Amino acid sequence: MTDDQLQVGTGSRIRPLAFHAAPGTEDWRVLGEGACTFFRTGSFADGARLVAAIATAVDGFGAPDIDLRPEGVTVRLIAATDELYGLTARHIELAQRISAAARAFGAVAEPHAVQTVQVTLDALEMPTVVAFWRALLGYRDRAGSPEDLIDPARRGAPFYFQQMDEPRPQRNRVHVDVWVPYDVAEQRVAAAIAAGGRVVTDEHAPALWVLADPEGNEACVGAAGAAG
Repeated sequence: MTDDQLQVGTGSRIRPLAFHAAPGTEDWRVLGEGACTFFRTGSFADGARLVAAIATAVDGFGAPDIDLRPEGVTVRLIAATDELYGLTARHIELAQRISAAARAFGAVAEPHAVQTVQVTLDALEMPTVVAFWRALLGYRDRAGSPEDLIDPARRGAPFYFQQMDEPRPQRNRVHVDVWVPYDVAEQRVAAAIAAGGRVVTDEHAPALWVLADPEGNEACVGAAGAAG
């Protein structure tokens, strides 16, 4: 078995590259929080009808997270259980079914329109800091990753905690991670630089850039599934 497939209790877990390489997933982009896409419909009523069509297409097979807005429908695929948080091989067929239903409905996918945001905190005493934010937010631990807290309802931004070895007063200890489609990441970085930002490091590009605003506050741009 390759690194792109890991056997887990709910099936074969897959990495972003494996998801993107599967046929029928062209409408989707893997972000920090699963595989996502956006179908533009133009009205709330049309969006509601598209959601109904998707529900019929996946009946008995799975239940995606869906956000219905007047301009369109955002769909996210992720396994969020006590044992697993991530993508599985099953999500490939789920994506194929949803895309087929959207095409039949006449909705056009705009995968470049999706993104997710994560808040990252640096901590010296991880257990106590994580416990505070867990209680404050009403979040729970992410399966398989004690450094992460997630919203049980999968609505709020996840929180990620990085271990610090010593105090770092000269740099901010809270920053935002912005996950964007792999094929728009460089464009987003360029836009941030044009708006006055700078690159702190591009050591891990095209999967990750660390940027800073004009006052030195840092943010990361991540692109899951970027080959590099």
